[in-house]
Amino acid sequence: MKSSPPPAAEAGGDLDEARLRAALRRSAELIADYLRDVGELPVMPAVAPGEIAARLPAEAPRRAESMDVILDDFERLILPAVTHWNHPGFLAYFAISGSGPGIVGEALTAALNVNAMLWRTGPAATELEERVCDWLRRMVGLPEGFAGHINDTASMSTLVALAAARHGVPGLDARQRGLAGGPPLAVYCSEEAHSSVDKAVLTLGIGLDGLRRLPVDEAFRLRPEALERAVTADRREGRQPMAVVATAGTTSTTSVDPLEAVAAICRREGLWLHVDAAYAGPAAVCDELRPRFAGWERADSIVLNPHKWLFTPLDCSVLLLRRPERLKRAFSLVPDYLESPEVGVTNLMDFGPQLGRRFRALKLWMVIRAFGVDGLAARIRLHCEMARELASRIEADPRFELSAPAPFSLVCFRLRAAGGPEAEDRANQELLERVNSAGPVLLSHTRLRGRYVLRLAIGNLRTTRATVARAWELVEAAAADLEAPGAR
Repeated sequence: MKSSPPPAAEAGGDLDEARLRAALRRSAELIADYLRDVGELPVMPAVAPGEIAARLPAEAPRRAESMDVILDDFERLILPAVTHWNHPGFLAYFAISGSGPGIVGEALTAALNVNAMLWRTGPAATELEERVCDWLRRMVGLPEGFAGHINDTASMSTLVALAAARHGVPGLDARQRGLAGGPPLAVYCSEEAHSSVDKAVLTLGIGLDGLRRLPVDEAFRLRPEALERAVTADRREGRQPMAVVATAGTTSTTSVDPLEAVAAICRREGLWLHVDAAYAGPAAVCDELRPRFAGWERADSIVLNPHKWLFTPLDCSVLLLRRPERLKRAFSLVPDYLESPEVGVTNLMDFGPQLGRRFRALKLWMVIRAFGVDGLAARIRLHCEMARELASRIEADPRFELSAPAPFSLVCFRLRAAGGPEAEDRANQELLERVNSAGPVLLSHTRLRGRYVLRLAIGNLRTTRATVARAWELVEAAAADLEAPGAR
């Protein structure tokens, strides 16, 4: 006789209502406790490569396990091995914050499990995404004419923006014929532009030989005259100039390229202008910071990352396009099984290589509503104030030097040390390792004009003046140790 299937509780798998509520209650307590206590933890875990994997079973369990056991293991195995991006002392890279409203939105997104590939598969997700992107456009002072959608990261936003630019190259039908037989294409950016530009030209078949990384001025901004010379030289040599990627807030220094001048060159030369404002763009919600972005309103595409400086959990990258129809022509592909009767609607699958589209707009909508535009601006303004205060401290200390201007909330600096450039670089590298190993804060580094430079990026929702003061105390202590006889 064929046996009947076991009851759901015995078989494991999905949770009945009672067990789901219990697991969610415990998860809610874990999340609230974590956000309350994260500042007491070391920013980076004291684990070695491979140590976490060694604690995990090599094979998946054959029999179902309870959520209590699974959550116990989360607390025992996972949480102690996390680098805490939500830590107030996370001052490396560009700090990101999962705010409470954003976390709630992310949980509800998971519960709804919407795939907004078509309007009909996600009416609320599609229309909320369009509306919240327009909110953001208005918040940063951009004019009407831009339409937005949400990608995972700025790397994808830049990729699809350059795909739209490639689609418009005269005489090139890259969608149908690829790049074979056409002229070699050229994309231009500064030597300080993000590496996602390199990855985009790799992915789009343009190749690294087609990327022109141009010199910067004393403030690490693209030189317009270098752009003009490069475009002229490429045309003379038979290349087809395609697009310029200008940066408003470079990764190493947060410098802003001269957008007005670059936009004028792009207009004259018929080039697509993409502005990478992934980090700094949200700062334009502050009226006093908006003039720093003058000229970006003339761009063809702009990327801003709410998951960087608008306290929205990863991932959430808004791409604003002046000509979204070009992107749609580059990517729209509708097989029989995705045809739908609605007309005049947006189908988000048309705006990139992904078919599936998460309901990312929900968490951004909740964050903007819960903070308000004024609340978001106040926090960004405070971060910039703290950066200026730190920069003043560094300028007043003869042991250190500022390595770049600090137009937003990133401060680049280095320790002065004897022994020549290489010895000074080693001293700064050792200083960074000592600061980070202490636990309360995490800084990162870059290289500017070939020299090793420390970066302290303020952008976390929970970072305070006391956090920055503690970071500086650790820097001063590490510098004193390095200056002691026999320290190196």
